Amino acid sequence: MITSKRLTAGVGIALATLAAGLGTAIPAAADEAPAAPSPKVELVLDVSGSMRTRDIDGQSRMAAAKQAFNDVLDAVPEQVRLGIRTLGANYPGEDREVGCKDTRQLYPVGPLDRTEAKAAVATLAPTGFTPIGPALLGAADDLEGGDGSRRIILITDGEDTCGPLDPCEVAREIAARGTHLVVDTLGLVPNAKIRQQLTCIAEATGGTYTAVQHKEELSGRVKQLVDRAAEPVVTPVATEGAGSCSAAPELKPGLYTDRAEIAQHRWYRVEVLPGQELRASASVAADRAVDDDYGVLLRAVTVHGREIVRGSEAGTGRTDVISSGLRYPKAEAEDGDDGDGKPAAEAVCLQLAHSFSAPASVKRSPGLPVELTVDLVDGPDNASDVAAFGLGRGWWLLGVLVLTGLVAGLLTGWLSRWRVAVWRTN
Repeated sequence: MITSKRLTAGVGIALATLAAGLGTAIPAAADEAPAAPSPKVELVLDVSGSMRTRDIDGQSRMAAAKQAFNDVLDAVPEQVRLGIRTLGANYPGEDREVGCKDTRQLYPVGPLDRTEAKAAVATLAPTGFTPIGPALLGAADDLEGGDGSRRIILITDGEDTCGPLDPCEVAREIAARGTHLVVDTLGLVPNAKIRQQLTCIAEATGGTYTAVQHKEELSGRVKQLVDRAAEPVVTPVATEGAGSCSAAPELKPGLYTDRAEIAQHRWYRVEVLPGQELRASASVAADRAVDDDYGVLLRAVTVHGREIVRGSEAGTGRTDVISSGLRYPKAEAEDGDDGDGKPAAEAVCLQLAHSFSAPASVKRSPGLPVELTVDLVDGPDNASDVAAFGLGRGWWLLGVLVLTGLVAGLLTGWLSRWRVAVWRTN
């Protein structure tokens, strides 16, 4: 009897404990934040006959693309749902009507089985036409559903051969759906017509165009775009820089887009508090035929025109984007405020200039695309870079250098004359 009572009591305690645990577990689960929606990416690969051409590091374009895909598949973030679609991979004949429908999904969008995806890519061989428009429509349908970011990465060596369906109009149609689907394009041939079409496709959806001519460039760029899909989506804010510092728009920390015509300077303004560090970068894209030599300059100046710091980059040859950046740590305030107990902010003007030039036949308007990033962070306590100590913040450094050189010159001259005099005496 005693044993029976003890057993009954033990079971009762166990049930009570379990009930209490369930009672606390259910609200806890309800408090958990919902998982972020998985981003979706579809790689769209041109497998048309021209991909047999051997002009990428001694390999065919197809071989380079396969190697890039294998590298990318090994590095896809776990949260990304990835698929693969081909165009021109299956119909070897000459019937244009049939060939221009040749696009299919090689690997479905979803959790990635790397071995299976690589095996599917390995079977591809350059075959048919280049139906870019139908492939983009198919990829957009493949990515339907869900609330995560969606991105199509198109890799091709040529322009669409299946008109009158214009891929640029298809991209505009995709953008008009309002699904926030971005198309990035990568061209394997530096051809002006191909560049124009792929740039139009990308710009219509807020994507990017990149010309690649080496295996490493292709792998690196596709990896970068897949990783970007896994990052939180940041929508750039359109702004319009002014022609002078006094009329410049004030920018808060964020990502901005603008247009800068050839030979045009753009000005922006940022309020920097004592103890903050301004970090700014600017990229200018060459979305049209430009001359070989180019550069970009980003300067931070005071409202009175005194230069604080600058960053510049230059190059020669053919490029798509050139970027430069700068940092300006503002020292902590020793005294003074703006009247309400807060330290007074300094108005820093950012001047963006570029030295792209182009033949007279190239259109000037709209200007070249500009992407500007502005960030304000806590300044360094013991900054190692010279800008934190005021070097390069005005004319006083130049004065110190001139004075130092003058003193050094006088001492050197005096010592030389003394040595000559001693030599003559002896």
